[in-house]
Amino acid sequence: MADIPQDAPEQCPGTGSGEAGKASACQGCPNQTLCSAKPQGPDPDIAEIKERLTSVKHKILVLSGKGGVGKSTFTAHLAHGLAADESKQVGVLDVDICGPSIPRILGLEGEQVHQSASGWSPVYVTDNLAVMSVGFLLSGPDDAVIWRGPKKNGMIKQFLRDVDWGDIDYLVIDTPPGTSDEHISTTQYLSQTHVDGAVLLTTPQEVAIQDVRKEINFCRKVNLPIIGVVENMSGFVCPHCTKESVIFPPTTGGGEKMAADANITFLGKLPLDPRIGKCCDEGKSFFDEVKDSPATQAFKDIIEKIKDYCSKRKENTEVDTGEEK
Repeated sequence: MADIPQDAPEQCPGTGSGEAGKASACQGCPNQTLCSAKPQGPDPDIAEIKERLTSVKHKILVLSGKGGVGKSTFTAHLAHGLAADESKQVGVLDVDICGPSIPRILGLEGEQVHQSASGWSPVYVTDNLAVMSVGFLLSGPDDAVIWRGPKKNGMIKQFLRDVDWGDIDYLVIDTPPGTSDEHISTTQYLSQTHVDGAVLLTTPQEVAIQDVRKEINFCRKVNLPIIGVVENMSGFVCPHCTKESVIFPPTTGGGEKMAADANITFLGKLPLDPRIGKCCDEGKSFFDEVKDSPATQAFKDIIEKIKDYCSKRKENTEVDTGEEK
């Protein structure tokens, strides 16, 4: 049988069987742990997640194989930029279970989640910007989340299934570094929903780009569309003279060359501005606090490209499915 590994015992029930990893023949088999962990049949919660998220028009993931490239900062300001249009409703979902920084960046530290008859209610920054994060479930900002994979996956599923976002235009999902549990779970649980795609964040140096190439490969393996690449910290902008200096030299061509090599869209470069970090620490919008920075305009240009992508993707989907606009 095709579903029986070559090194399996003679009485192996097969990896697709409901007895996989549980039968007496499985005792001592080197594949037992893998078979026991393998889900049997479709997850019924995926259909519930699809139903819950039918009221969300656009879903955007922010990814990077590398830590410290500014995913949460970018997520927060992407949300601020989208919510600048008061006619749009925006949600931010933080699935960085072990390092939830979104509550601090958006000025919501210390807030708590409330439950209603329709599910968990997100916490609001403004009337049209809602947030959900595991940070709201902790007793304090210094509490460590010491969870194994299954518990983290269960938390992500609960966020996607039980949070009552209402009718929103954009849901921006902030992820941790890597291509592991949280990423696999998020894409699996969203598999029956319309996900617009992922924005990949990198910094100019090769040590970061090398990991982002892995993220591109991950997206292609799980059939997750890539909206484009953003190069963060591409230069330092002096807050006094606005002169830009290179801090991380792009020794192999930076994010723009990586995007060209991978045949994906390059969305733009975001310069370093020390006031961005200050605004994040204080839970304020950089756009509101520093309107004249080159970084502000660079952010807004990238956000417009993402909005255009989502709009065109929605039109193409409606044409393909025959839906009325």
